[in-house]
Amino acid sequence: MSGFLIFIMVVFIVSANIIAVLSYMKKRNLYSAAFIILLLAAAFGGIGGVVALLIIRDPFAVFYGLQVAYFLLINSIIAFIIAILVTLIKIYNKRTA
Repeated sequence: MSGFLIFIMVVFIVSANIIAVLSYMKKRNLYSAAFIILLLAAAFGGIGGVVALLIIRDPFAVFYGLQVAYFLLINSIIAFIIAILVTLIKIYNKRTA
């Protein structure tokens, strides 16, 4: 049972990142891609909690959804930090060129 829930967690994380990459390719904006991951953290966390409730039938299964949301939140923070670093590097290169 826990193997299935871990598989679902990996699917949520990978799909959130793929959606963010597709958004980045369309808009060419790293900040919007990181924001989409942040929004998907809440959505997939809720979906993961409901799926865990339906499978496990225990009120504490909601914490599984919170764990999915936590991992996507960390992923979003990393994407925001990368976007800030890329922006700073672009500003630095414009000033030195």
